[in-house]
Amino acid sequence: MSKKILFLVAHRPGRSPGQRFRFEQYLDYLKKNGFESQISYLIDESDDRLFYAPGKFIAKFRILLKSIRKRLRDLKLAKSFDIIFIYREAIMLGTTYFERRLKKLGVPVIVDFDDSIWLKDVSEGNRNLAFLKMPSKTPRIIKLSDAVFVGNKYLSDYACKYNSNVKIIPTTIDTDYYAPAGKTGHNPVCIGWTGSSTTLKHLNMAIPVLKRIRDKYGDRVCFRVISDEPLAAEIDGLENIRWKKETEVADLNKIDIGIMPLPDNQWTRGKCGFKGLQYMALEIPAVMSPVGVNNEIIKHGKNGFLATDEDDWFEKLCMLVDSSELRRRLGKEGRKTVIERFSFDSQKDVYLECIEELVN
Repeated sequence: MSKKILFLVAHRPGRSPGQRFRFEQYLDYLKKNGFESQISYLIDESDDRLFYAPGKFIAKFRILLKSIRKRLRDLKLAKSFDIIFIYREAIMLGTTYFERRLKKLGVPVIVDFDDSIWLKDVSEGNRNLAFLKMPSKTPRIIKLSDAVFVGNKYLSDYACKYNSNVKIIPTTIDTDYYAPAGKTGHNPVCIGWTGSSTTLKHLNMAIPVLKRIRDKYGDRVCFRVISDEPLAAEIDGLENIRWKKETEVADLNKIDIGIMPLPDNQWTRGKCGFKGLQYMALEIPAVMSPVGVNNEIIKHGKNGFLATDEDDWFEKLCMLVDSSELRRRLGKEGRKTVIERFSFDSQKDVYLECIEELVN
């Protein structure tokens, strides 16, 4: 007889990178192993643009009321499931009401997160509503959970303060889906970045370096930014590509060098290095800031580069622009790293075992 998992999440399937790579890619494998899944999400496609736009307070209030009604219905259904899986939080308010109610039902609860969600990080469009979010509820959610899934040791160290059953499951890549395209080695060499509009602020750190690269190489280099919002910067050779799930791999495969600049702070130390893993899975050599888990992913000079200040970034990018052989070698080693340690195939049995352990 199949076991049933109820996933309580913010976004519809396929919309959120965190949801896609933290649990959605495991759903078919779970089904093959006797688990039926149901996803209850709060923000549908029609609400999406309103929810993240500036202002729109009446529309956002309606979305919030609808979300509360949906979670109340979920509480009525929860008893018929074998596991409740919460990605980050049950609802986008500073309350643990729903987590507490679920705890009283006696159904095992998993909470999963892949960022430092105990810190305040609010989208630009909702900055005026930041007071509703209250990330200080995170320890209470962790305490109420029967198991905690996190993406790296930094997050695990935090979660272990409040719960003894913490599992480190890295954010993984399906390396069959992320299949590399052959590189021609012809000019121009494309330096690229991908990510959501909420992380574009990190790319701003690299703008002075990219301008120096363009000044040195001219038309021999170009730049590609793949995001839901364009990078608002005056850089010659810059192409903004709107992110689409249907074309994400093809769009990334046109990049020759992938970059992941990050400031070093409490929020970024909780990041799971996903941008870098995407590049590496596609045999695109990655240059990343030595922050958090990036130091574990990158073996400097073997499967990618770590770069600190502006001159270091400039030097490493120049090395890669100048040598197609270096790009090829680091790209091959990068994909090998992902396959061995950060791929869906390398973690699927660990993931299943953690789920089964909680049911049993």
